[in-house]
Amino acid sequence: MSDPTRKIARLALLDMYAGEPNLGMGRLREITAALGEVLHADEFDVRSKGELPDLSYDIYLSSGGPGSPLPVGADWERQWYELVGQVWQHNATQPDRPKFFFFICHSFQMACIHFGVGEVRKRRAKSFGTFPVYKTPEGRRDPLLEGLPDPFWVADFREYQVVDVQADQLARTGARLLAIEQPRLEPHLPRAAMAVRFSEEMVGVQFHPEADSAGMLLHFSQEERKQAIIEEYGAERYYEMLAHLADPDKIELTHRIVLPGFLRRTLQRLGVVVPEHA
Repeated sequence: MSDPTRKIARLALLDMYAGEPNLGMGRLREITAALGEVLHADEFDVRSKGELPDLSYDIYLSSGGPGSPLPVGADWERQWYELVGQVWQHNATQPDRPKFFFFICHSFQMACIHFGVGEVRKRRAKSFGTFPVYKTPEGRRDPLLEGLPDPFWVADFREYQVVDVQADQLARTGARLLAIEQPRLEPHLPRAAMAVRFSEEMVGVQFHPEADSAGMLLHFSQEERKQAIIEEYGAERYYEMLAHLADPDKIELTHRIVLPGFLRRTLQRLGVVVPEHA
């Protein structure tokens, strides 16, 4: 139940990058700051400092990050899973006071492990660049992807993937598969899950919805990074990625729609009035 008198919501931004330099956190800060009049964000360095928020927040936004998402028993990992479980339990017992969770890339893979959706495996080769993603029938009806074409384009950087999502898993957990990756060059290989709604309040994506064209163009145009990418992935992949970044209907469209749309809809459900200019 929304509160029409509410003026501001609180968001916990979970930094999962383990201290590694990245583009993601800066863009996530910018997206949340754009709603700063009605959204107060606190940041938590989960993997480097073991910082985790309590249950006083309305929205939890968990970033991508390096390395394997498979459980190793680290303290931060146990606490992160506990937080996800606590938010789920809160929503089950207090549906009139919902809390919301958005999972990105590494966090999405961990969420799939937690909820028993699909199987997380290491890819034969790292996915790197910009790629089309295809909506499922559920995804075509879901507000998360509303306003995007089918397929739509994403920034995708991952060594692991969520595959073999089964209908009985989805039925058991109540989750919905919203998007899958493009058809593989070898048809027998599975297509990874790219977006899953775990509940009305908890959703995640494999790709990086925070990625923006200008930031990525600047980052990957730096000579050292350019040469490293060409050496590892080839010049064709590099220049194809730059062309996609220059197209306003590809990565930039996804950047403008997915995460800002999630935040606006969530604020509305919380009874917070979002200014038109935000």
